[in-house]
Amino acid sequence: MGRLILASTSPQRRAILADLGVDFDVVPPDYDEVPLPGTAAEVVVARALGKARAVAAVRPERPVVGVDTEVVLDGDEVLGQPPDADAARVMLRRLAGRQHRVLSGVAVIGAGEATACVETRVHLRALPDDELEAYVATGEWRGRAGGYAIQAEGGGLVASIDGDLDNVIGLPVAALRALLAAEGHALPMAGGNAAGT
Repeated sequence: MGRLILASTSPQRRAILADLGVDFDVVPPDYDEVPLPGTAAEVVVARALGKARAVAAVRPERPVVGVDTEVVLDGDEVLGQPPDADAARVMLRRLAGRQHRVLSGVAVIGAGEATACVETRVHLRALPDDELEAYVATGEWRGRAGGYAIQAEGGGLVASIDGDLDNVIGLPVAALRALLAAEGHALPMAGGNAAGT
């Protein structure tokens, strides 16, 4: 497979691809994540495709991968990333002791365009106030959908997971592998759950 272009600034997505031994470049997408109509699943796919299209417009010579990940609670409420510690505290209190969904839209642009949506269900433990405060104090919530990082200290908040761990970290590898295969490209088989959301 030729060198991929990752349309993302996420260090977690870079870490997953590097762990797999993928040859890739990072090109930050010139894409504004404005609110979009539709279900949470439709929105993450549309944003992933928007990011990939933004990069493919200026770098059309190689396959481009775009990804968008959100934490979804109570049916279809997208939580986003907490802007500050107070918001992280509120978000984590809402998630504690409950199950939520992590949705990722994945888009690959090569000869054509292909997309997928991956869902993983995560159940956080009930969190005593002192434990919640200690986690917020780590600052790990910054830049994290849902306010936690499952691959780091936030993994200790998790009671169970049903689905793809890489999806929760930020890049569902199995879905990406299938989309690239449909474009005639193959990801290396080595690797697996990289450190990094």
